[in-house]
Amino acid sequence: MEETAVNFKNLGIREFQGHKKKWEFDLCFTCVMWKVHSVAWNCSGTKLASGSVDHTARVWNIDAHGHGKVKDIELKGHTDSVDQLCWDPKHADLLATAAGDKTVRLWDARSGKCSQQVELSGENINITYKPDGTHLAVGNKEDELTILDVRKFKPIHRRKFNYEVNEIAWNTTGELFFLTTGNGTVEVLAYPSLIILHTLVAHTAGCYCIAIDPVGRYFAVGSADSLVGLWDISEMLCVRTFTKLEWPVRTISFNYTGEFIASASEDPFIDISNVQTGRSVHQIPCKAAMNSVEWNPKHNLLAYAGDDKNKYQADEDTDAGKIQSSGYQVSSAYLVLRVLDFVGRTGAFAMKFFLPVSRSVLMVMFYEIRVFCKF
Repeated sequence: MEETAVNFKNLGIREFQGHKKKWEFDLCFTCVMWKVHSVAWNCSGTKLASGSVDHTARVWNIDAHGHGKVKDIELKGHTDSVDQLCWDPKHADLLATAAGDKTVRLWDARSGKCSQQVELSGENINITYKPDGTHLAVGNKEDELTILDVRKFKPIHRRKFNYEVNEIAWNTTGELFFLTTGNGTVEVLAYPSLIILHTLVAHTAGCYCIAIDPVGRYFAVGSADSLVGLWDISEMLCVRTFTKLEWPVRTISFNYTGEFIASASEDPFIDISNVQTGRSVHQIPCKAAMNSVEWNPKHNLLAYAGDDKNKYQADEDTDAGKIQSSGYQVSSAYLVLRVLDFVGRTGAFAMKFFLPVSRSVLMVMFYEIRVFCKF
């Protein structure tokens, strides 16, 4: 199989107001900004949601090609950090959020109102939908897994683990359920029985994150050992390892065709690699740890969230994007969408903008990609 050659060229940025800047002062009089912890696309790829330490989620209506005005709506109601969120895979306007206030909430993104909520036993940090949209799985800091019936919005399964449980996921058919653990293993459970089918020794350190190939062939696991492992779902065998990162892997995501995988950590870049060859095809520079990366389900658009200083500020003598108070510096929270648009052999989509960033924002990055195919 011949590998597609991709040439990335930065054409500029477009800026939008993101999660609100809030000011607090601790005993050292340090001014802080709220972080963006999670990003997720809806099933149609037209809306992007972000969850923040400011206790809110925000939904952005985004044109895949950057045309028109980007609109957003704020979802208020949580009383603690919104650590993870996910969209209903069958409904483009229903969003579920998991927060540190122990609640899980279901939102209508059209009205911005909470339609359902349930309080669970601990601070919720992970959430995912079953592919048919009927169930939600929620993990908390106490290593307890809860399965919710979406229609009744009540728990139907609870299981407490005596070891660290991190990100969770169903396969594309909903017949298998995956748990990443602090033991460096991946537990593969039958669903709905939740009987353990396999315990895969995946890494030499804790497994933090998992992503399912949308085509259904593979799943990928990111670990504290800085590696990303690619596993064949049918054989339950590791077929490839991605080694570009040097810090614990925090977040991974497959693109909509399953051809590329993005991974990020505390390294100064986000890596994009070819799934079949394992070769890194591009690295997006960043200056601080990334918390979440997510490919659009319909287009080659990559959204990611993390903390960063403003590296686009023209004045190099200014600590742009940093907030200084009494000699302390704190990076501003930000959310970025990079358009990685494959448009044929030599064509390319481009928008040219430059707006200086001086506060917490949603920045939309437009990239030109040229694909050179051999026939």
